[in-house]
Amino acid sequence: MMRLSLIFICIFYTSFSAAAKDQTAGPRLNNGKLYKYSYAAEVLLDRAKGTAEESTGYRISTSVNVNLVWRNPSNEDEQLIKILMSDVKIENVNKRDDKRNIFLGSSVKSILGKDNLAALEKPLFLHLNFGKVKSLYSYPEEHAVFKNIKRGLVSLFQLQLSSGRAEEMDVSGKCKVNYQARQNQVTRIKELDSCKTADTGFTSHSKVLGVSSKSTSATVFTLEEGFIKSAHSEENHLLSVNVRQAIAAKIVSKQKLQLVEIEAGPKETAGKAVKSIIKSVDPKYVSIPLPAEIVKSECKGCPTLWEHWQSVSKEFEPKSLSNATAARKFLSLIQIMRKARKEEILQVLRSASSSVLPPLVDAVTSTQTSASLEAILEFLDFSEEEGFMLQERFLYACGFASHPNEEMLKTLMGILNGKIGSNDIKESVVIIMGALVRKLCQKGGCELPAVVETKKLILEGPGSTEVESEIKMYLLALKNALLPEAVPLLTKYSESGSGPISSIAITALQKYDVSLITEEVKKTLNRIYHQNRRVYEKTVRTAAADVIFSSNPTYMEVKNLFLSIGSLPHEMNKYMLSKVQDILHFEMPASKVVRQVMRDMVSHNYDRFSKVGSSSAFSGYITRNPDTTSTYSLDILYSGSGILRRSNMDIMAFSKDTQLHASQVVIEAQGLESLIAATADEGEEDLESFSGMSAVLFDVQLRPVTFFKGYSDLMSKMFSATGEPMNVVKGLILLVDHSQVIQLQSGLRASAEFQGGLAIDISGGMEFSLWYRESKTSVNNKGAMVVTGNVTVDMEFVRAGVEVSFETEAALDFITTVKFSEYPFLVCMQMEKAQFPFRQFLTKYESLPSGKHHVSRKGRREIVPGSEFPLHQENSNMCKKVFSEDW
Repeated sequence: MMRLSLIFICIFYTSFSAAAKDQTAGPRLNNGKLYKYSYAAEVLLDRAKGTAEESTGYRISTSVNVNLVWRNPSNEDEQLIKILMSDVKIENVNKRDDKRNIFLGSSVKSILGKDNLAALEKPLFLHLNFGKVKSLYSYPEEHAVFKNIKRGLVSLFQLQLSSGRAEEMDVSGKCKVNYQARQNQVTRIKELDSCKTADTGFTSHSKVLGVSSKSTSATVFTLEEGFIKSAHSEENHLLSVNVRQAIAAKIVSKQKLQLVEIEAGPKETAGKAVKSIIKSVDPKYVSIPLPAEIVKSECKGCPTLWEHWQSVSKEFEPKSLSNATAARKFLSLIQIMRKARKEEILQVLRSASSSVLPPLVDAVTSTQTSASLEAILEFLDFSEEEGFMLQERFLYACGFASHPNEEMLKTLMGILNGKIGSNDIKESVVIIMGALVRKLCQKGGCELPAVVETKKLILEGPGSTEVESEIKMYLLALKNALLPEAVPLLTKYSESGSGPISSIAITALQKYDVSLITEEVKKTLNRIYHQNRRVYEKTVRTAAADVIFSSNPTYMEVKNLFLSIGSLPHEMNKYMLSKVQDILHFEMPASKVVRQVMRDMVSHNYDRFSKVGSSSAFSGYITRNPDTTSTYSLDILYSGSGILRRSNMDIMAFSKDTQLHASQVVIEAQGLESLIAATADEGEEDLESFSGMSAVLFDVQLRPVTFFKGYSDLMSKMFSATGEPMNVVKGLILLVDHSQVIQLQSGLRASAEFQGGLAIDISGGMEFSLWYRESKTSVNNKGAMVVTGNVTVDMEFVRAGVEVSFETEAALDFITTVKFSEYPFLVCMQMEKAQFPFRQFLTKYESLPSGKHHVSRKGRREIVPGSEFPLHQENSNMCKKVFSEDW
């Protein structure tokens, strides 16, 4: 029995050892043999749906000789291999006629240069152990481009012969791979998303404005007599703009290694260590890392920043800013500025005329380099009030920054701690600091020293002052920052603050994720709405109701809201009814529980749901497509006298399971009842005359602006009014900003730059006539947008690329006309979109340093018809009455 057990153990151990040996074994070269291969690496670039025949790109082909130099006597899988490239060719991937063939008449020597070609054809030594590359040996002075090409070739000699997952280091970095082995074939799937490299690039903070990428890599090896007979690799990268995925570019990289013949070759060298063998071959050889080296290509013949500015400056004049050309030039200026020095940027700023300075400040700030930040800080003087407009343009551009860093936040902290000539600028600094905190926290930088300091400032700020304007400033900063720890503080000010303070605190809570709106928060909001402790303004109560409806309300919360209808001020009754109908019409998350409550006849009856008034709430779709969905919502609340109390227009964009608050324009008015000898509503009897506007743009709350404050200011504004709307936001914004270096397995490197620029002009106004007993509010949105995606493979000696882009110019106007000569007064709301152009372009290009180049361009243009967005039927009926009376 003991003997049988020993035999079984021996058999099991032998089988296990053999299996382990097979698992770790790699391909092996035979001694005294020279393996001759043909090798080709090619890259193709095109739009997403382009065919291989239409693509731009090039192919590098060469003969490759491989032989065994040394094998470890005690480990047959540890080998030193010599790889030698010769007969190098560079050519088009696809057949071209002579006019489109940039390689025609050019030899490899003339393209690369004699010395570079010689370097490429110098041997490379590869140290393999169990099929995995341990080290590479090359001459240190070789050009990085050629060392990377050799690294790409080496990637086809690294494999394991058994199925399983592994982590490998190669030219792409450290990547996870999956091997599938069967008979004489091995397939290697590389998980490109797992590759860790030094080049990380950057992208827009919002997924809606970001760029998506899909990448695959597969290599199929066939083996013969224990070594590689062929290796075919294909790598695909697809990059697309989330807001319009038709704007996409693809990269296809292929490698093909094919054994041609095996002939007699040099014998292996005896020795015990790899280093000593290398030293005996040539002491100049050094070990080089496996991942690709960074190659910084210089643009030869490109214009300087000054030269470029001279050619585009006229497009930055005020009369040109509303068109797509200005947005396109804005993007090109940023690209040049990102390579410029501080002195070059200052030269442009100091020489620019006053008319083009505002958009130039937008461009310099959006560049987001240390040089551009230092230049703009030296140019602007925040201690002087006269530079207010440029200072605020700088601050807004910081708020819209696509990938801000701690340095930018420190800069704003330094401005705040210094002398500031304008109190409005001080407010903007603090508000924008909140926006930067949010973006840095989204990137995992919440514990950065500058972020910690800013969080402390804005969290402690409201309690450190009794000045209402300063409290509002800190609350707006918290609204931008969306810090979870600020929820209790915002809840406190929602209930205890004055009307404007409570409104800011409640609207800030509305921006938080539902999971952070706790039961305690909801109890406070319910107390505000039902006025359990004190009387609140209508704007505060309706804001509280909006948050309750959007925060997974309970059955009893909704029922209590229903039961309040009928005992509210007239227009608030109507607003709440309209809000309920909008929830049901738009199938909002609260619609399910609303329907449950409506089954109760006490809560839902004719008396309660027949209240008249002109206030309303309505939501609808602007666009619905597979890429992006955008919605609009219009909430309007009037006072009992027929004067506008609050108008709120929101535009939201949804893509990739995320949302972006693209735009919000709120117009508020109060204390105007005395003008028409009307009685103010409950809780609003002593309000000072006031009208103003607040805007949120791309998730960033901006400093509110005031139309008038106080009766005397109102009178002076009325008599001096020109009828022109007041500007709220005007400028150039860098919306899409994505930079990525894609290291291809072939050793070539692709550079992807996607940018989107927006020229925007948002204005609003409120005017009314005592004579005609009519008021009119307007919100005008104008914009021109350009998005470009440029993917280039540049090995300095050959360059190929593709650019995909689109541009459009559009306008969206929201006008409300109110006639308060009778009650219920007549209200007509109009939301109109004018017809606009849409243009899409595709450019492919190839070039050589000699100047030979080929460019192909295609374009598509269309006119999108205008439309008036539908609102509820009651509004349509009212508009007919308003305009029929005018007639």
